[in-house]
Amino acid sequence: MRPRSPAPLFRALSVRTFLVTNTVNIRYLTGMNMTAGTLLITPNGFRLFVDGRYSEAAAKSCFRGIEVCALAELEKSLARVRTCAFEADEVTVSRLAKWKSKFKNTKFVQSSGVIEEFRRSKDAEELRCFRKAQRITEDILKRVPMLLRRPISEVQVSWKIREWAMELGADDMSFETIVAFGTHTSRPHHRPTHRVLQRGHIVQIDMGVKCGGYCSDQSAVYFTGKPTPLQKRVHAAVAEAFSASWAAVRPGVTNRDLDRIARAVLTRHGFEKFFVHSLGHGVGMDIHEGPNLSMKAPETKLLNNEIVTIEPGVYLPGRFGMRLEKEIVVGGS
Repeated sequence: MRPRSPAPLFRALSVRTFLVTNTVNIRYLTGMNMTAGTLLITPNGFRLFVDGRYSEAAAKSCFRGIEVCALAELEKSLARVRTCAFEADEVTVSRLAKWKSKFKNTKFVQSSGVIEEFRRSKDAEELRCFRKAQRITEDILKRVPMLLRRPISEVQVSWKIREWAMELGADDMSFETIVAFGTHTSRPHHRPTHRVLQRGHIVQIDMGVKCGGYCSDQSAVYFTGKPTPLQKRVHAAVAEAFSASWAAVRPGVTNRDLDRIARAVLTRHGFEKFFVHSLGHGVGMDIHEGPNLSMKAPETKLLNNEIVTIEPGVYLPGRFGMRLEKEIVVGGS
């Protein structure tokens, strides 16, 4: 859950000062959405350093207890720090070199995944934002069939999905919408082209929206003609893999266990070798955060109120592919 004081963060660190530069992590801790800023965390609290572009907005948008300071004051604050942790996955070699040159008396210590671990389990407000994004996504996917009754291109469907998302109250898309027709569906991360829909094409949509900073992520398959026997077999296998792994989601189950369940189903149907990605991933302020649901990933137990996707798929190169995906709140309904 979101830490409201520095104490929980410092229990995960070996030092007593933490410099946060990842803007998603800054928004998570302060409530401020921006493209640049620095958050200094000490035992005394949170100090957000911003330039003139954000000073007024930060004063109004930040959570209670966040001290907003001018960016120029950061140098004075850091000059008194002897040891400071920083986000190693975020800071470039060049930026770290500048810090070391400017703050010669400060030892900078690498940290990784500290705030991201807190972000895994969502609180009530985070879940409220996610649920709104989820509802909008479900509404849009229900509307898609009306677009598939006439000649239309993949790009045009993608544009219409974005238009609907904005009309329904989304802040933005979670990622570039995947729209694939026919043989393009065999490519899991296909980018929309000007291919025009033809009767009989399978249509694969993978999309999500953002609300209040939180992402949704869902995939659906549509048929524009009578499915072939092979298409029916693949769809049934993917749907069974989805249901089996979905039913196993609970706090304490591991990412590897869930992936193993889905692959066992697809193996029985003879399609496991065509399942070319992980079963799913964590979702939150980033479209991919938290655990990777894969037997190849480090073993991780799922947490209560963590959001993960379940998205088994089968992709037959040059022919077609299908993926079914929805998000689930671990331990929730």
